[in-house]
Amino acid sequence: MASRLHLLRLPEQQLLTTSRNTHRPLCSFFGASRALSSVALRGRYNPSIVAKTSARVSELAGTHGNFQGAILLGFGQNRHYADTIVKVPEMAESITEGTLKQFSKQVGDFVERDEEIATIETDKIDVSVNAPDSGTIKEFLVKEEDTVTVGQDIIKLELGSADGKKAGEPSKEPPSFETTPSSKPEQQKTQAEVAQPPSKEEPPSPPKPEPVPQKQARPQPSKEPQPQPGGQTTLGNREERRVKMNRMRLRIAERLKQSQNTAASLTTFNEVDMSSLMEFRKLYKDDVLKKTGVKLGFMSAFSRACVLAMKEVPAVNASIEGPNGGDTIVYRDYVDISVAVATEKGLVTPVVRNAETMDLVGIEKAIADLGKKARDNKLTIEDMAGGTFTISNGGVFGSLMGTPIINLPQTAVLGLHAIKDRPVAVNGKIEIRPMMYLALTYDHRLLDGREAVTFLVKVKEFIEDPRRMLLG
Repeated sequence: MASRLHLLRLPEQQLLTTSRNTHRPLCSFFGASRALSSVALRGRYNPSIVAKTSARVSELAGTHGNFQGAILLGFGQNRHYADTIVKVPEMAESITEGTLKQFSKQVGDFVERDEEIATIETDKIDVSVNAPDSGTIKEFLVKEEDTVTVGQDIIKLELGSADGKKAGEPSKEPPSFETTPSSKPEQQKTQAEVAQPPSKEEPPSPPKPEPVPQKQARPQPSKEPQPQPGGQTTLGNREERRVKMNRMRLRIAERLKQSQNTAASLTTFNEVDMSSLMEFRKLYKDDVLKKTGVKLGFMSAFSRACVLAMKEVPAVNASIEGPNGGDTIVYRDYVDISVAVATEKGLVTPVVRNAETMDLVGIEKAIADLGKKARDNKLTIEDMAGGTFTISNGGVFGSLMGTPIINLPQTAVLGLHAIKDRPVAVNGKIEIRPMMYLALTYDHRLLDGREAVTFLVKVKEFIEDPRRMLLG
């Protein structure tokens, strides 16, 4: 017993030598096993020492394989990992809170580093919350649909290995070691069961008599709803469904109402003959697609036409700022065009920046990239910040005519509509031409009617003769 007690107090570095010199193999086995467990309890996880000690335990165990399995299992249970807290990430300067829309994982799921584990919905975009490191989700600290702020704790993550199990969770299968004699009776029993002859099949039971068919009952006439007092009849069940508005929808409603209450909105209309632009697109779209990979559309032409028209009417690109509704006009030498894009969650307006420096192909490519990001829900705050003028194309949905609402603090918005063949007078003759209605809604506090109409007529002239845009 003295050798055993002495062995338990030895450090792991001296374990192998002492175990070889002892005259009591069983005590050495217990001592080596105890030392192996103490390594785990003290957190000294040295792979080389553990490997050597485990090998010595196996050597000393001999026929005591059950002891070895129990000790190795206990060793695995004593490994511990630290927890980390996942917080709401930083968003944009103007966004301090959001709604935790959904968790992408469940408690107990293993996540890799940078894997998405939750989505926070703001009034502009959805923000992804990613795992700071690999580990297992231990606890959700908030619930779905809760309002969360930047820096708030939302998930407790238990760091660990990438085997998909909780950190510190014992393996469901015991460690492999040599078969002990105690397992032989079970093997013999299994072999005996296999050696038994198959049981004889039972004779088939006699067929059951078929039931005598009965006469079908006469169908009962359907009961009509009884008249209610007052001559009213009960209709079928009618259901109502109430769904809470998401943050983006709430923000859109707030901004539109703010625009209606702030701006002195007025809309002027005109119509444009799309024949020349459609012919222009037909001639060059294949060459443009082949050289640049960009599909030439109509939005780039209208954007370019607006940029050129603003040179003659710069107030369209200006805005009113200041307290009490504004007392200062801000004029700009750059044009950032907000392009309205419809998504499942609502209307978003990503911005094509410095449109005055781009040609038709450059504008078209920028619009296509922003549209794809919007549909894939990958827009960032920077993609939608700012904007000095908005173009909204309701024609893609079949709108014939409408009055768009100003996107404050901007001063005007141009609405495009569906192209329809209509009879028009051309050089004293009636011809069928592809026509589109244009609608310009503007803030009458800054723009007079003359300026608004002049701007819209300039846009019309550039569209009806696209070659003029090359001279601008």
